[in-house]
Amino acid sequence: MEQQDVERIARTALKELGVTLTTLTVAPAESHPGSWRIEFGEGRVLNIKCGQGSTPQWVRAQIFEQILSR
Repeated sequence: MEQQDVERIARTALKELGVTLTTLTVAPAESHPGSWRIEFGEGRVLNIKCGQGSTPQWVRAQIFEQILSR
């Protein structure tokens, strides 16, 4: 999955959760290949795993799980 795909999915999922975005940064996690670091708002961070063959639903589910568990 490409960076722009992860960013698009993250924006949509966060919007569905009612999170107002002023900034959103998506970057590969340096210490974990196949993982992405999503930074948004005032220092909020999500770490998701996705690689070859991951679906948008899998990425979305991880975002929802991390946001709703806080």
